[in-house]
Amino acid sequence: MCDGTKITKSPTGPIALAVILSLISLIFFDLMGLIIKRLSSEYSAAELSAYRNIFGLLPSLVALWLSPRWHKSGRHLRVRQWRLICMRGLIVTLAQLMFYLSLSLIAFASATTISYSSGLFMTAFAVLLLGEHVGFIRWGAVLTGFVGVALVVGPGRETFTLASLLPLGAAALYALTGVTARLIDEEVPSSLVNLYSTSVAVIGSVTLALFLGGFSLIQSASDFAWIVTMGAFGGIAVLLLTLSYRMAEQSNLAPFSYFGIPMAFVLGWIFFGEAPIQDLFPGSILIIIGGVLIFLREHRQRKSSKR
Repeated sequence: MCDGTKITKSPTGPIALAVILSLISLIFFDLMGLIIKRLSSEYSAAELSAYRNIFGLLPSLVALWLSPRWHKSGRHLRVRQWRLICMRGLIVTLAQLMFYLSLSLIAFASATTISYSSGLFMTAFAVLLLGEHVGFIRWGAVLTGFVGVALVVGPGRETFTLASLLPLGAAALYALTGVTARLIDEEVPSSLVNLYSTSVAVIGSVTLALFLGGFSLIQSASDFAWIVTMGAFGGIAVLLLTLSYRMAEQSNLAPFSYFGIPMAFVLGWIFFGEAPIQDLFPGSILIIIGGVLIFLREHRQRKSSKR
């Protein structure tokens, strides 16, 4: 990596807390996705990405100010690995554009389910970038999950469109930002990392929106309220996810991301009347199985290492 990045040997923090934070972040991500799909008929994906980042700055600023770690460190704003942090912000910008566009083109549950393949990408990226050891069983679990993703995407199916590949690309990019969070110096508060990444994402998404057609007028006070809420939910979700990534190995957190699959199906059915059962099954089951196999393997290895 660039910046003379120092790779941390291991994450710091209790695994149970990291799992809880990642699960709460999934709820906020799904709520944000519901709002994006609701607004996508009136506003472009690039606009919504820009609004999400602009209004997502507020929770990032609040989190930084409330961070005891930041205050104890002297409230420093300079970071050594600013290039890496800026790169993460640009990656987030591209991931958002792809995922938000997919929400406007395909069913909410389908787009969300495919995006949860980020857990599979995280395992692969953790090997390439962090040097984590992954054995044959975990690689088999990853391959099982990717077969499930392929079934959900549905190449060769009559309902297949290229739009189904958008959340897959977004998943890979989101996974990359998650893994690179572990490359950042441990002494840098997560809230400061999140603030810088979000700030760069604001610049990138606004530039992209202007390049792709500009901004349209917000049509009502209700739309404005939804846009602000969308940004707040997204900002909170990213902050919680960044915290969890820096507290536990990605291969440990990945399986729990699949809890969002049934939740996305229920939310899509309740709010949009979508029930794409034929598209989601059995692919989503294989995605979950792959994740559970990874978790069981990790749990067994941890127990063996303690003996």
